Amino acid sequence: MSTTGPLLLAGGGKMGGALLDGWLARGVEAGQVHVVEPDAGLRETLAAKGVHAVEAAEQLPADLDPAVVILAVKPQMMDEVAPDYRRFVAPDTVFLSIAAGKTIAAFERLLGDRAAVVRSIPNTPSAVGRGMTVLCANANVTAAQQRACDELLKGVGETGWVEDESLIDAVTAVSGSGPAYVFHLIECMANAGIEAGLPEALARQIAGQTVAGAGELYRQSGESAEQLRRNVTSPKGTTEAALNVLMAADGLQPLVTRAVAAARDRSRELAG
Repeated sequence: MSTTGPLLLAGGGKMGGALLDGWLARGVEAGQVHVVEPDAGLRETLAAKGVHAVEAAEQLPADLDPAVVILAVKPQMMDEVAPDYRRFVAPDTVFLSIAAGKTIAAFERLLGDRAAVVRSIPNTPSAVGRGMTVLCANANVTAAQQRACDELLKGVGETGWVEDESLIDAVTAVSGSGPAYVFHLIECMANAGIEAGLPEALARQIAGQTVAGAGELYRQSGESAEQLRRNVTSPKGTTEAALNVLMAADGLQPLVTRAVAAARDRSRELAG
């Protein structure tokens, strides 16, 4: 990974730390990264990686000219924190937010309408380098800045872009909240196994490893989920019997569709 200038990371917590580890693993020089992190313990851990870590934004070098300012603080803290970085607004600097629920318009109010802003929605598997992040840019962001933001988020997984910011609510509902759906699927499969007579520990092991393994098979195979489902379904076999229940008119698809719609609508309410 190459960067066109220093990186400034506001927030070195779980997601910020995961991003930093991804960048360093992909060749970003630690000395090019400045991190603002109020927590002394986290700051010590960050400094041990070779980055410049300070407690507050006012302690950053006066001549610092970052190519990207990554805003990785909690959404409820953003209104208080973001104005501290307004001094970095310049044509050559892009602000990349990973805060859920904070719109581009909100950042334009906090930073000024000249700010180049990219809003992104990463999900929790980013912490293990298997994330999915969707991004949306305002009119001030150049093509080069889009590429820089894309490359930074690729440090923790895959990326995609939307031009219509309103689609971020649907993205949040599918990928942002999606890991919780998968975890609940593991719970349901384990509970069903217990009901079928399996010991609890074994049922939970089987359910968790089956979902993890199926996900990895999907990632590596290059085949569609539909084709992989067909591959494992023998005519008149056990899998077909189960799928006749899951794929019924009142089965899994309408349930997931309603769940995603509920999450999308709540995302709209929170952003409003």
